[in-house]
Amino acid sequence: MKSSNPVFARSAEFNGRGGAIANDPSQWQVDLNGSPTHTERGTGTGRMTIDSVVEKTAITLGVLTLAAAVTWFAIGDFVDPTTGEAAYGKAATFATLGAIVGFVLAMVNSFKKVISPALVLAYAAFEGVFIGAFSKVIAAYVDAPSIVFQAVLGTVIAFGGTLAAYKFFNIQVTDRFRKVVTIAMFSVVGVLLVNLLLSVTGVLDNGGLRGFNTLGLLVSCVLVVLAVFMLIMDFDYVEKGVAAGIPEREAWRAAFGLTVTLVWLYIELLRILAILRGDN
Repeated sequence: MKSSNPVFARSAEFNGRGGAIANDPSQWQVDLNGSPTHTERGTGTGRMTIDSVVEKTAITLGVLTLAAAVTWFAIGDFVDPTTGEAAYGKAATFATLGAIVGFVLAMVNSFKKVISPALVLAYAAFEGVFIGAFSKVIAAYVDAPSIVFQAVLGTVIAFGGTLAAYKFFNIQVTDRFRKVVTIAMFSVVGVLLVNLLLSVTGVLDNGGLRGFNTLGLLVSCVLVVLAVFMLIMDFDYVEKGVAAGIPEREAWRAAFGLTVTLVWLYIELLRILAILRGDN
């Protein structure tokens, strides 16, 4: 049975040659001497470790953060000094470019059998552009730049809390859990794409499900819960991958998966804070 996590499902190490056991992270095992039972370890120079995952994730998030910061300052003052009106044009251009290119690169990385560090970092850079521009828009919308720091802090807390719960409560990721979360994720993505199309064409007013209103708040809360479930699946992939002795290059896939989830979590938390601030 293949791994249900769409980010990790195209791993050449586990989906190209490994058979039924190799395709399911829940089936990766280590013998009594600590040696991985999976022998299809490819041509990597070493095995993936927790340290290598942390290192690659730190690099990826570092590139994303740098790109976001550069974009934030490149947009400059959000108020036109001559008219006194909010200038959304530049921010919208940056956000659209980052979102489109970032989405394409995310799809490429998700379905690429052999992970490419360069493409992972390229995704991080363009996603950083999107986050920087989107954060600028939201901060201007609620007239509170501090909301960005609050969303970042909330993301860090959610990540740390989920990791602590995963380890301390020994959460087990079952096949049923993977299937339910993956089906829910694809369903949500489909609904949101339809919602975007209907909003752009004018069929839905105020953004539909993604408006800055009570309905939008409820949708974002549901998506935060789903993002936390995806984090648990990410942790499971890393833990079982390390135990199975998969190639070190797969640490980049783990870093990519964690980055995708953290970006998703940050965006939803930022939206929630903006809606709550707007209601006050």
